[in-house]
Amino acid sequence: MENISHDRLLIIDFGSQVTQLIARRLRELNVYCEIHPYQNVTDQFLTDFAPRAVILSGGPASVLDAGSPRPPAGVFDLGVPILGVCYGQQVMMHMLGGTVEQGHGTAEFGRAYVTPSDTKTDLLSGWFNDGQEQVWMSHGDHVSAIAPGFSVYGTSPNAPFAIIADTTRNFFAVQFHPEVHHTPNGAKLYENFTRLAGFTGDWTMGAYREEAIRKIREQVGDQQVICGLSGGVDSSVAAVLIHEAIGDQLTCVFVDHGLLRQNEAEEVVEMFRDHYNMPLIHADERELFLGELDGQSDPETKRKIIGRLFIDVFDKHAKTVGGAKFLAQGTLYPDVIESVSFSGGPSVTIKSHHNVGGLPEKMGMKLVEPLRELFKDEVRALGRELGLPTSFIGRHPFPGPGLAIRCPGEITREKLDILRKADAVFIDQIRKHGLYDEIWQAFVAILPVRTVGVMGDSRTYDFACALRAVTSVDGMTADYYPFSHEFLGETATRIINEVKGINRVTYDITSKPPGTIEWD
Repeated sequence: MENISHDRLLIIDFGSQVTQLIARRLRELNVYCEIHPYQNVTDQFLTDFAPRAVILSGGPASVLDAGSPRPPAGVFDLGVPILGVCYGQQVMMHMLGGTVEQGHGTAEFGRAYVTPSDTKTDLLSGWFNDGQEQVWMSHGDHVSAIAPGFSVYGTSPNAPFAIIADTTRNFFAVQFHPEVHHTPNGAKLYENFTRLAGFTGDWTMGAYREEAIRKIREQVGDQQVICGLSGGVDSSVAAVLIHEAIGDQLTCVFVDHGLLRQNEAEEVVEMFRDHYNMPLIHADERELFLGELDGQSDPETKRKIIGRLFIDVFDKHAKTVGGAKFLAQGTLYPDVIESVSFSGGPSVTIKSHHNVGGLPEKMGMKLVEPLRELFKDEVRALGRELGLPTSFIGRHPFPGPGLAIRCPGEITREKLDILRKADAVFIDQIRKHGLYDEIWQAFVAILPVRTVGVMGDSRTYDFACALRAVTSVDGMTADYYPFSHEFLGETATRIINEVKGINRVTYDITSKPPGTIEWD
């Protein structure tokens, strides 16, 4: 177990897609926490970890199923505050003497409203000022009888035990998800819980920086490291952090795979060679990537090809820097949770990312991923801590597979050239109207269809494209940006007039969920 000086909160993960949002809420309170999958949490683990408090996460299973996830029984004997969330509430009740039943008309999914009971608890300080609280429910099973020692503190129409507690042992449980945006006052509940547990809020991004540097040095030793540098915020922050940790042991490799935006390669190379004084290899691999992607249309196949080729290129250049043993990447938590379950936990795969699920099973280097447990806004905070320019930290995300995942269907050089030009016009429009900093991410996707149009007196048969612009905080959820019709009309006119090969422009107003931010 690592020697961390901070008081620690343990989150036991049962596979919820939003478990990391719990950690994010706690980090906002400057509380140090770690997520560990239930399979890894043994009685010995609890002794070694010595948490000041424990949170039991949500999850997709039913406690009524044979072999369903459980924490070790010893967690309830630690003498520390425990908070069960959704499945965490159900497993707590199931193990402590309550009763859990299957749906039978009491399932709740989405927005619900909780009203307070007559009893009071400091967990709910600042709640129910208006008589009820909006929460986000996502449960099929329900608690039908609470365990001995527990009392009810809040109810919803389909959850009579929406908030329960045993205040003698400081055990608390809620049927909803306080960590999500749709529980507007949820952060206050976590703040109250950590205050009850005695946390002082001594963990900061500066502390994360110091601990990340220590971990990098311990992992790498005196070995050489190459860093896959895309020029985006994530890989750049990772590169600067790792360079601070190991100096000249790091060499950055910028792979020009032919899937970059307009003028991107030149801008990235100039920025890192001129401003960051790091060794940088500019690997022109356009022919390799585009050759292998030729004719491919399945999105998972495209991602895995890109992931494999990245590793091939990194392997090749690792040999030129003295046989690098480590590959550094700017992988973030949203990449991880959509590709594979976090820390070996049981969450469900959404799609493969080129730098996570797209990696081959066997590779010649070990991974260094210091941002793997951070969200985008936290990476930007770390970038500020490291002294990166504000204008750079605020750049929109750009995926490692680049334009490949903005080109649904078959990838061709013609479509990529059209897409680059259309994307440049769209971003120029956003900047021209002063909207860039209001938007989390904006791009153009070229659609795998041609449509009939009329330009002048001639018939056209060209591609359609979709504009995509979203607002978000962490990339886990997102909503479309509400452009004015005037802006959309002006932008569509510019694209059709300036980009040969497009004769129809649409705007994607899908949120995440149900969609993802990228198209492919």
